[in-house]
Amino acid sequence: MSKIEKAGIFSIVGRPNVGKSTLTNALCGVKVAIVSNKPQTTRTRITGVLNSGDCQLIFLDTPGLHKPKTRLGETMVRIVNDTVADVDTVVLVVEPVARIGIPEQMLIDKIQEYRLPAILVINKIDTVKKEMLLEVIAAYQQACPFIAVVPIAASAGEGLDILLEEMKKQCQPSPQLFPDGMVSDQPERQLVAEIIREKLLMLLDKEVPHGIAVEIEKYEEREDGLMEIGAVIYCERRSHKGIIIGKNGAMLKKAGAAARAEIEHMLDAKVFLELWVKVKEDWRNNPNQIRNMGLDEDR
Repeated sequence: MSKIEKAGIFSIVGRPNVGKSTLTNALCGVKVAIVSNKPQTTRTRITGVLNSGDCQLIFLDTPGLHKPKTRLGETMVRIVNDTVADVDTVVLVVEPVARIGIPEQMLIDKIQEYRLPAILVINKIDTVKKEMLLEVIAAYQQACPFIAVVPIAASAGEGLDILLEEMKKQCQPSPQLFPDGMVSDQPERQLVAEIIREKLLMLLDKEVPHGIAVEIEKYEEREDGLMEIGAVIYCERRSHKGIIIGKNGAMLKKAGAAARAEIEHMLDAKVFLELWVKVKEDWRNNPNQIRNMGLDEDR
């Protein structure tokens, strides 16, 4: 039984593809957010939970802040802005570049507007020489009075223990907010949908991934313990449907096999997975479709 006496809510923000979801997963110790090398992978606010000592830390992984080109993009940016204003501490994740870009400056402006304590996390330090970090730190410290600066390599787990200690310093006396054993607020079927989308992101190229959404239509456990899952993959154009299915269904089979293996590991059960592909023209610019797919958070 945990003896939680303190809690802290941390918004993890930054530009697309900077490693926010990788960091969230690494801190939680389990996968709560999908990752890929495609920008704008995360579309909604995802909560990860970690109990460490007498502290419960709640991590809010957010979409990357970018210039929106669709209604979905506008929704994602709104989620970022709302999340910054809604937490105890902001964790700004940046790349090891000694120049503050527009997304970073916008987030710094929000941090200062709401007068929130902020931790600067410089990710991907394994890609540069250590001496270059001094210039990065200097540039950001001039822009904002961060309470801590922590260089990390999230994918390798480097520096996470130091970051965790800095976060625990920001926790305040509080009852336990999430029960023991809970690592995310996402329901299982939503995690399953995201795993399927992740595999498609890894296999597809160019503009197709951004127009994909996955909806779980069937999620049932049989008496023999087999999980029957049926998922619809939505895309925006008929030409994309052919790409997703692939020649003789090869692409869809490959994505399905990879997704099924990870879902079975997550659920600790055998899974029968069926996938269908349907076209919803320009759904990312349709507010009703965005809402129906659970991508518009009314907070």
